[in-house]
Amino acid sequence: MQKRKLKRIALTVLSVFLFLVTVLGIHIYRVTRPKAPDAHTRIMVRIDIKQPITEEDAGKITAWLYNQKGVDHVLVNPQTDIAVFTFAPIKNSAGQIARDFKSSLPYKAERYMPTEAEMTGGCPAMASSTYKVYNFFKHIF
Repeated sequence: MQKRKLKRIALTVLSVFLFLVTVLGIHIYRVTRPKAPDAHTRIMVRIDIKQPITEEDAGKITAWLYNQKGVDHVLVNPQTDIAVFTFAPIKNSAGQIARDFKSSLPYKAERYMPTEAEMTGGCPAMASSTYKVYNFFKHIF
């Protein structure tokens, strides 16, 4: 009687554990898979200005970027000659904004594209064990 009860408890605990691991795996898969951009999606873009700019230039660049369709936040740093902005990808594209920037404004500029190593090293979550778990499930599914 005692042995049968222990087997039943062990089987129940094992079943619950396997169920929770399965739920966790499904959750990680659903949360980390790529999704199509929607109205809430924002993309951050960096434009490196290849010449020194002043505070006045930074103001002009900021105003110009805010006037672009889909752009909702702009930061221009005249000390580093870098402009960073976020935009809605369903309203505009980063490439188009960068091309218009080069053709409309009298600044030598180039859109910054990070390398693969910079992409994985730039986010603290990517260096953690969470990213390793994500990669494990990504290769399984």
